Amino acid sequence: MYASTSIVTGNVATELKFTNTSDGVPVASFRLAASERKFDREANRWIDGDVTWYSVVCWRHVAENCAVSLHKGDPVVIVGRLALREWEQDGRTGSTLDLTADVIGHDLTRGTATFERTRRVEAAEAA
Repeated sequence: MYASTSIVTGNVATELKFTNTSDGVPVASFRLAASERKFDREANRWIDGDVTWYSVVCWRHVAENCAVSLHKGDPVVIVGRLALREWEQDGRTGSTLDLTADVIGHDLTRGTATFERTRRVEAAEAA
């Protein structure tokens, strides 16, 4: 599986799923819909192009922050590692674009946001 760093903009298309691994590592996942906007000169208006779907996964602090910050329909910008994954299930085969998010933010070309810094309690401080 080849992974490259990419920047993707789109809309959160599903509710976020937030869990912890058996080792206690936070993980969040959701589907992202990204469509190209094209200007149709004949119709003199903007139209949506084809939709590309991504399976997004976030780990650790990014997962925790996404779980409380993102909602279905939110426009986002994601920087992460992109990989194409082949799958087979019930006799069907296909491929999925997986995006492991390193950085996520709301797309401020489409709205406003308010930022609240989180304070992490380090293991040394907790002891």
